[in-house]
Amino acid sequence: MQELERIAQGVRSKEAFVEFIGALVQDLRNNTNAWENKSLDDYLDAMQRWTEDIDGYYLNQNLPVPQNEDWKVFADILMAARVYE
Repeated sequence: MQELERIAQGVRSKEAFVEFIGALVQDLRNNTNAWENKSLDDYLDAMQRWTEDIDGYYLNQNLPVPQNEDWKVFADILMAARVYE
């Protein structure tokens, strides 16, 4: 998981985000037992709950809370992935 965390920390561009998603998929395939939320249903549910508490995560880590995220882009990505081939 350390490699995955390293990749996640380096996401600053679309290309790095694409690389991170690929690494996330590979980690699920290679380390399924390390994942708490293995099914899509559980994963999306956890994503919703974590997003609700996003401020708490950043505050607990002594990190600045993101202020200018483009949430519409995340929504577009999730919606498109439902049907994209």
